[in-house]
This record gives sequence, C-alpha cells and structure tokens, in this order.
Amino acid sequence: MLFSFENIQLHGVGGPRLAVRHLQIPADGMSVIVGPSGAGKSTLLRLCNRLEVADSGAIEFHGVDLNATPVLDLRRAVGMVFQEPVRFGGTVLDNLREADGLINDEAARMLLERVGLDGSFLSRLADELSGGEAQRMCIARALATGPELLLMDEPTSSLDPAATQLIEQQAIALTEAGMPVLWVTHDTAQMQRIASRVICLIDGAVAYEGPASGLFDSQEPEIVAFLAEQTS
Repeated sequence: MLFSFENIQLHGVGGPRLAVRHLQIPADGMSVIVGPSGAGKSTLLRLCNRLEVADSGAIEFHGVDLNATPVLDLRRAVGMVFQEPVRFGGTVLDNLREADGLINDEAARMLLERVGLDGSFLSRLADELSGGEAQRMCIARALATGPELLLMDEPTSSLDPAATQLIEQQAIALTEAGMPVLWVTHDTAQMQRIASRVICLIDGAVAYEGPASGLFDSQEPEIVAFLAEQTS
C-alpha cells in the first residue's frame, strides 16, 4: 500500500476536522477523494506530505511511519499540484528550475512533453500562460523532482472544460505509465471519468471506499444526500 491511515484525528477550532479510523491508498492507478465542501478532502491530501499533521493516530508511507521521513525528502517523493496554479517569476524554464536547479533544456523539454506542452514553452513567461497551460506547467514542475506519486488538489476547479479535459487526460496518462495519483474533487462527474478507486468523505469521516460505481449504489443517507446535491 502507498499510504495507510489508522485512527487519525485532527481537530480545528469548531471541532473535529478529520476522524479516519482506517484507510489504505493503493500504490497504483487514480484514487479520487470525493465529497461535499468542508468534508476534509484537502486536509486528508495535505496529511500525505505533512503540510498538515494529525493530532493523533498513525500514517504510514510504504509501510514506514510518515513522521520518520525527513520533510524535504518526503516532498520530493510526494509531488503536489494545488487548486490554483502557483507561478514563480520568469520563464517556464525558470519555474522548472525552482524544483530542480540543475535541469537542462533537453530534460525540461521532455518534462513539458509529458504534460502535453512543446519545447517552445520553455522561453514563455509563466505569467503569460493561460490557466490550463499554467496548471500543466505546475504538473511538470512537480514531476521535476522525480516523485513516486502526485497529489492533486482540485487542479481543474478554475479551468474551462477544454483545459479540464487536457489535465484529466495527462493525469490518466501518468497513472498508465505507472505513477499513482491521488486526486481531490467535489465533482462526481469528474470522479466517474478518471477514478480507478474512490474514497468518499462526509464530515471528516470515510463514508465509502471502493470502485466509483459502488458509490452510486450506496444507501447511506449522507451519501445519498451528497449525490442528490450533485444532480440538483
């Protein structure tokens, strides 16, 4: 297993933010965390690279206590793409060198090709990219450290349908090439398009885990209510 969560508790000002008794994330395919706003989806994702730390419980990465791995080593192994594209000043090449200061033009060009951008983008200013182009640049930058997996936190929520489709296709291509992806979304239609496995969070707890089709068969009232909101 890629990640294992046991008896995770994380509290906030207003009460529990997460209460996950047991959860395992497989080391392949596209695992999608879905649920309503405020369910704890992004929080669970951020626990995976220690942008957040649980108050109690244990998280293992490849069977090793997550806290035993130095933070910088962990974040090189666990790449992350955020909801809004994070652009640094300068060119696309400059942005890739924020992740790997020694990357050469050819290696940078190959990274861009993995996310569907050609080599001409290396000299483009990051601030002049469209939202979809900038997000693909961010995926390339996350890949520059040679991670074992990618965490993707609603990476298409601010993109148009065409750009969303491109990002989804690139993420699926990464999983088909052997890199697991853990993707957060509140959109069940997107979940159906991309997921090989689904974790549904409701009020900070795991309400369902399994194939996407099984979520729609659930009779749990909180899941039924969430799915009804998606179609209303």
